[in-house]
Amino acid sequence: METLKDLLDGVAAGNLPAPDGSVDLFPQPSSRDLGVLGFTAHAVVFADLHPVWLRARLSEGDLSAPLNPPFLRALERKTGRRVDNVDVLFLAHPLPGEPDVPLAEVTRRAHPRVARAHRHRDDVRAWGCEGGLLVLGRGLAGRWEVAVEVAPEHRGRGLGRILAQAARHLAPEPLWAQIAPANAASVRAFTAAGFATVGAEALLPPAD
Repeated sequence: METLKDLLDGVAAGNLPAPDGSVDLFPQPSSRDLGVLGFTAHAVVFADLHPVWLRARLSEGDLSAPLNPPFLRALERKTGRRVDNVDVLFLAHPLPGEPDVPLAEVTRRAHPRVARAHRHRDDVRAWGCEGGLLVLGRGLAGRWEVAVEVAPEHRGRGLGRILAQAARHLAPEPLWAQIAPANAASVRAFTAAGFATVGAEALLPPAD
């Protein structure tokens, strides 16, 4: 395994990193992408750092350390960036056919969710329906990522699940989603749409 993309492609194919308690260090796949991935008893730091710096700050056998505040703060100080969030990482595979909900493509960048996607992803496309928005784009190491938004007055009716499942019909490759652990509604929606939990992630994006 030579690059972060190789690792992510392996996870998408069902080959999770060995739960051996180790921490891998990968170069950044781009100047934008920097952070930490956590899998079961295995962590991955992708940052242009010297291995000696990394090993000096992570105790052997401390499985939670790479995604805990002390190490993330050290990574912030070293890189001059800030942790965006520590998210649960979900994965699903494309589905054949068309989405079950009528969607209209959104070409304007004015919507905050669409504007944010353009700052953090490439090849961004967005679709809207009554009460909802779906955004796809290439994020970390070129993987396809999805985000959905449901208007407050439309929540609690299953629209989040419908949009998450629609994304699987629109995605050309395995599809990833990052969700804040406290966002229980989104966790339930993506799980119901067939997304599986594969790990956790903390990204340190460049300053806007």
